[in-house]
Amino acid sequence: MAVGAAAPAAAETGSSASEAVLSWFDTTNAAVTAAPAPTQVTNSRTWAIAWLAAARAVRRVPHGVNANHYRTAALAAAVHRALSDLAPTQQAALDTALEAALDAVPDGRAKRKGVAAGVERADDLLSERSGDGLDPASVSPAYTPPAAAPGVWQPTPPAFAPAAQSGTRFAVPFALDSADQFRLEAPPAIGTPQYRADLEEVRIYGGLDSTARTQEQTDTAQFWLGSSFTLYNPVLRAALEHHTGSLRAQVELVALFHVASVDTQIATSDSKYAHLWWRPVTAIAGGVEDGDPATVQDPSWTPLHTTPSHPDYPSGHNTYSGSAEEVLTQLVGDGPGAAYTIPSPSAPGVTRTYTTWNPLTAENVDARVWSGIHTRSADLAGVELSRNVAAHVLSRAGDLLA
Repeated sequence: MAVGAAAPAAAETGSSASEAVLSWFDTTNAAVTAAPAPTQVTNSRTWAIAWLAAARAVRRVPHGVNANHYRTAALAAAVHRALSDLAPTQQAALDTALEAALDAVPDGRAKRKGVAAGVERADDLLSERSGDGLDPASVSPAYTPPAAAPGVWQPTPPAFAPAAQSGTRFAVPFALDSADQFRLEAPPAIGTPQYRADLEEVRIYGGLDSTARTQEQTDTAQFWLGSSFTLYNPVLRAALEHHTGSLRAQVELVALFHVASVDTQIATSDSKYAHLWWRPVTAIAGGVEDGDPATVQDPSWTPLHTTPSHPDYPSGHNTYSGSAEEVLTQLVGDGPGAAYTIPSPSAPGVTRTYTTWNPLTAENVDARVWSGIHTRSADLAGVELSRNVAAHVLSRAGDLLA
């Protein structure tokens, strides 16, 4: 049976399934928002564990029980149990959500078995993922950058902060065989036409004082500046709001979305720290020249937005967007089937409306260039890497969900 397809035993209607799934989606979002980890991948891990446990719990219905009652109870129990462990400060709110969810399910064998399955699956997965290297300390350990040289990443202004996310590459993936399974080829070398074009584009359009960048381009850069984890939550919710499949299909969508995100971030860290490619601000305004007479060195150049403290290649924002688009496209289609509107944490009060998934990826590619913090090659490579990882995760869905 295809991933996302309703099981023969499922009797849920799309609307009843969505009500239960959206309720636990919002509960998960509230718990993670109220008690976030300082590293994005750790928050993605919380979602992945909670919803993968739920997906495993709802996958098969015991013979002779009401499928809707069983799956509703299993979903509630699995997410509650996982979040109780991963976001313990939110226990009171989680308990309230569980009580409300189970009060809506008639007492009986289906409810009892659903709760038992949810708890068991969550406990098993929490044990399985214990020590997986996705805790904040393991994600961003102490890291000594190499000596300054042309093309080599160095801490960036203004803070010159230590490297972040260098340890994610050592974490245990959910579905990848290894972190380097889809490692990218090296970025365009210094002196090549593509390197020159990349750097010149960022210099002209990504500078704080750029006169070439339009207001619309500046607005796009600002909108997509915030955490991809936060930006894509309402996108995934929009997919659920318009989803007409069963509860099982909807739970699998959330689970696979976040599993793919975690594995993509592991692969991103691998490529970033394998190539250690310098950021545009270092290439343009840093103290080490690239030796290419066709590029412009400008010590006064400053990017529109502060450069994050990890290597350029590939763009992490674009690996997140590419992964999200791949999962949503394969499991939902080109879009949710209706217009959807999303906010941005870095542009308060501003929203954007879309009908399909791809424009979000395209805007992310442009935005990181117009922010002055990534080259276009790094952005496009990020999309390529993440689509490969997400497709692999979906190809392993049968094993992941079993």
